[in-house]
Amino acid sequence: MHLHGGRAVVTAVLNSLAGFENARLAEAGEFSRRAFENGKMDLVEVEGLADLLAAETEMQRKLASEQASGNLSAVYDAWREKLIYARSMLEAELDFSDEGDIPGSVSDRIWRDVSDLKNQIDDAIANLRAGEIIRDGFKVALAGTPNAGKSSLMNALAQRDVAIVTAIAGTTRDVVRCELDIDGYKIELFDTAGLRETTDIVEQEGIRRAYRTIEDADLVLQLVDLTDPKPAVDKTIPGAVRVGTKADLLHEGLDARSGVGVINISSMTGNGLSALRRLLVERVMDSTNVGSLAIPSRLRHSERLRSASQFLGDALTDQSKPLELRAEDLRLASTELARVTGRIDTETLLGKIFSEFCVGK
Repeated sequence: MHLHGGRAVVTAVLNSLAGFENARLAEAGEFSRRAFENGKMDLVEVEGLADLLAAETEMQRKLASEQASGNLSAVYDAWREKLIYARSMLEAELDFSDEGDIPGSVSDRIWRDVSDLKNQIDDAIANLRAGEIIRDGFKVALAGTPNAGKSSLMNALAQRDVAIVTAIAGTTRDVVRCELDIDGYKIELFDTAGLRETTDIVEQEGIRRAYRTIEDADLVLQLVDLTDPKPAVDKTIPGAVRVGTKADLLHEGLDARSGVGVINISSMTGNGLSALRRLLVERVMDSTNVGSLAIPSRLRHSERLRSASQFLGDALTDQSKPLELRAEDLRLASTELARVTGRIDTETLLGKIFSEFCVGK
């Protein structure tokens, strides 16, 4: 049935259908769970579908599509097949070494391949942060002294009134957050309390939270008021990009401070905002510079991949171990890869994953 979105019509149809025997509403994610249980989708594809349904930006859509279409699963399965082959070579030497058609030391030929496989897994783990940034957002903190123009800049970039702006120093006491979509990337913008010495207990807590936000941010924009020749606090935040604000209020006597920032802007007139947006896009692209979007983006993936890499490392580095134990390391590594795609040991994850779906998906 194809219905328009009016609530009354949809409710009436659902009430009518509920009158049939053995008819009920589908549970959240029920169809996707059935597809998983019947082997039509694996766990990585299901997670990708959930991310696709929740995607808000173009890059989030592309990342989720790589997983939902099976491209990331194909990478994991290829790794697992290589491990299965390596294990078969070891088992052949262990179990059939007395057979005439099984050459000795056949296992020696597979360790280079195992080493290459470990490097590929380690590269995927290194790309996790890029996947997280695309999926969850690139965190940008606005920092600076009181009345440096942080809240005004947030409102200008968001093109709506997100933060309260007044001439009173210390207006922002808590961290204010908003989301931006710039060139298909999700950017989380955080407006923080002005950094200064104060005896106000509430403001001190706001400043403590500001420093915590600065530490957790992927990029910090340190805003400097171009019209204030002697700001109360003008310490450089390590790694921050300095941005001069209130450029529209500059006059001839203050031109000496016009070069204080990498970019000088005016939230009132919009001058410099395009350059600032380009800078944000360049920074997020630098942080997500990967050859393919078939990369892990969930902590669950990285935990399993790190375990697999550890087992492979144990098999490669301790060559004095009996061949049986090194073969066991490879088996444990392949088990970890199987857990990523949901081939084994997934029951505890299913309720959490499928609860993210809309009803009927």
